[in-house]
Amino acid sequence: MYYYQRIRDMREDSDLTQKQLGELLGITTQQYQLYESGKREMPMHLFVVLARYYNVSLDYLAGLRTDKKAVE
Repeated sequence: MYYYQRIRDMREDSDLTQKQLGELLGITTQQYQLYESGKREMPMHLFVVLARYYNVSLDYLAGLRTDKKAVE
């Protein structure tokens, strides 16, 4: 099982649904739910899309860097 709490937090903070994120990423809502719940590993290219969308670093999305959201 994978741990993707940060992508859920970012989605909820932005008042977006899992369906909206699925559409943004070009995947089904069910596929997005599997990623967010940690039942499937999210491919790197989807992390890149989310980082660009939220304007945050990949480190921040991965939970490696909790002090800075913004990309410098």
